[in-house]
Amino acid sequence: MGSESLFLKPQDLAALAVFVALWVFFSLAASGRLFSRTTLTEAMNRQREAWMQTMSRRELRMIDTGIMAGLQQGTAFFASTCIFAIGGCLALLGASEQVMIVLGDLPFGTVTSRGEFEFKVLGLVVILAYAFFKFGWAYRLFNYCSILIGAVPVIKDDGLDGKDIAAAVARAARMNVLGGRHFNAGLRGIFFSIGYLGWFVGPLVLVATTLFVFVVLVRRQFFSEARLAVTGS
Repeated sequence: MGSESLFLKPQDLAALAVFVALWVFFSLAASGRLFSRTTLTEAMNRQREAWMQTMSRRELRMIDTGIMAGLQQGTAFFASTCIFAIGGCLALLGASEQVMIVLGDLPFGTVTSRGEFEFKVLGLVVILAYAFFKFGWAYRLFNYCSILIGAVPVIKDDGLDGKDIAAAVARAARMNVLGGRHFNAGLRGIFFSIGYLGWFVGPLVLVATTLFVFVVLVRRQFFSEARLAVTGS
């Protein structure tokens, strides 16, 4: 890697700044920190809390453990996918010259040095590694939530303090919401990694693909039928 390849072009830096800014902006918006309109994520967090309340009134909780198993399986699937994708990126480094030739022939493609290409690949590895750790932690949190569900007493049991039951339900709900938060963060990493792929063609394509991903995610969070189904408004 030559010394000149350590510096990105101004247009690349600007495009990368747009990519990071839109990712951060969407993360804040999805968590409800920027707008008063309820997001799909916030609405589902309330349903998680309602689920834990309903769970505490069930004597047999096979339904709840089944749901938790499904959440864990989905999280494990995405974590494994990230590992495979990281392996593919590392293999891509061994075929840099061939891939650069193909990318240079694409419309809007720009000529980049080997060092710049490898920098972009390593950036993609960082994004996928971030997503993997988010999924890994979410899997652990869902596992903890399963234990907390088992620790919640049945409300109809005699001689139990209502405050203790409410505290146990709150702990399980909080852990479930935290698991969902990290799972969603991992999904955002995967979604924005799709936008990041545009950078391999050129900075303008990076901006275009990032904007596309951003618009799709905003629509899903704020204006989708899924949100309407949960909120009713």
